Amino acid sequence: MGKLKTPVIIILAILFVDQALKFWVKTNMMLGDEFSVFGDWFYIHFVENNGMAFGMELGGDFGKIFLSVFRIIAVVGIGWYLYKLTLKKAPVGLVISVSMVLAGALGNIIDSAFYGMIFNHSYSQLATLFPEGGGYASFLHGRVVDMFYFPLFSGTYPDWLPWLGGQDYIFFRPVFNIADSSITLGIISILIFQKKFFEHETEQ
Repeated sequence: MGKLKTPVIIILAILFVDQALKFWVKTNMMLGDEFSVFGDWFYIHFVENNGMAFGMELGGDFGKIFLSVFRIIAVVGIGWYLYKLTLKKAPVGLVISVSMVLAGALGNIIDSAFYGMIFNHSYSQLATLFPEGGGYASFLHGRVVDMFYFPLFSGTYPDWLPWLGGQDYIFFRPVFNIADSSITLGIISILIFQKKFFEHETEQ
């Protein structure tokens, strides 16, 4: 258990913050509500999505179930890999990075698996936890709560640009959550700082 102490603490801490913020947003904001955190470039903006990170989606009911099952399988695989890393006494940085990816994946799975069962919908109303009559969806059909929005700058694509010319754009448009951030930062950290570990593994 001593070897697993660090990843367990990291995973639980990220899950706690992720879920606490999502619960707060879900019970204090209606879909589409927003407020500024810093000027015009950082907002808490409440949206929900049926799919992947940063608001991307897979279409239809089949896509939703497929994604939920895929996430569960991925989490089991990542969890097993993390356990093997601790046995190998892998670098602490790698263990932390994989723990972040696992925590983020778990955070969004919780939304998908259970939020439809424990909350009612957020359309033109504040959601209630454990509402009378049940939630807005069945197991694995819940929607992921997103809230971080960074419209850092906006403009119009030049007319000469194929397909996009003349259209308005906002950077950064996707709305995301702590779980998404944890996954992204964990993967970036692995790709940038943990190459030596994998090079050493392939040499063995």
